[in-house]
Amino acid sequence: MENSNEMKWKNIMNFDDPIKIGDPLPNANHFQMGSSLFNSKTIGVQQIIFDIREIPSGKMGVPYHFHHLNEEVFIILEGEATLRQGDQKRIVKKGDIIYFSTGPKGAHQLYNHSQKPVKYLDMVAQVQTDIVEYPDTDKINCEGIGIFDKKDQTDYWKGEEKPSPFWDE
Repeated sequence: MENSNEMKWKNIMNFDDPIKIGDPLPNANHFQMGSSLFNSKTIGVQQIIFDIREIPSGKMGVPYHFHHLNEEVFIILEGEATLRQGDQKRIVKKGDIIYFSTGPKGAHQLYNHSQKPVKYLDMVAQVQTDIVEYPDTDKINCEGIGIFDKKDQTDYWKGEEKPSPFWDE
């Protein structure tokens, strides 16, 4: 048996592990966020998505959104930020555990109003492939498929006026 100090543990991460901060988006430079290099995807977790994230001072992490199918939890590890939820906002700080339900009542966004980075653990229960909605911009993200404007919705029967050529003999 290997000495536990020498063994490489692939299922353990530390809150102080390195975080890669992405560049601000050129057409929306008020968004910028970093993600841990070690996360649920890198170790093959199937039913929980987790990642340690960091938002620099004066930036937002992601657009205001809610999940239709999967619940989400943030645990603030360092710093503080302003949480937008519904038509309200409040300061969240180190030690806060924040639960977001599915649907419009769980819509949320973090803005780092402070002078220091805010670091948090983001966990999503991956019960099923999710649909994420962005109320401010009327977009829908069908995970694994793409992001669409809600205005592009179509009638269920559009294009079904004739049977598929498959049925031609």
